[in-house]
Amino acid sequence: MFFHGIFLPWIRRAGAWLFLPALVVVAWGELTPHPPNVVEEVFGWDKAEHFTAYFGLALLACVAWGLRRSLVWVFLGVLAIGGTLEILQSFVGRDAEWLDMLANTLGAICGTLLAIVYLRWPRSLVGKPPPD
Repeated sequence: MFFHGIFLPWIRRAGAWLFLPALVVVAWGELTPHPPNVVEEVFGWDKAEHFTAYFGLALLACVAWGLRRSLVWVFLGVLAIGGTLEILQSFVGRDAEWLDMLANTLGAICGTLLAIVYLRWPRSLVGKPPPD
């Protein structure tokens, strides 16, 4: 718990700094005609790539945003990015799929929930208010 209080500002700052590069990588992966299938080769399922990408985006964005403001808007923003990229795929020779958007949504839900647990849990054990 002591370390959480020391490292939380650094982790929040890292989430803010890493979100944009992660977004660029996800956008490139979704919009390039023949992206590398690293996660698909490991898990054997292309939806795992979508889940992993949006899990990471939501986690970074929510940790950076903090609990002082509503994370609903962050979650909806990540989903809007996913929906926009799915639509744009049809313009670059790829197929947009509803199952991809479902995997994006499930990944964003899990990333958001993990961020909430991380931001709330340690301080709730000692009775302090949750961090901003």
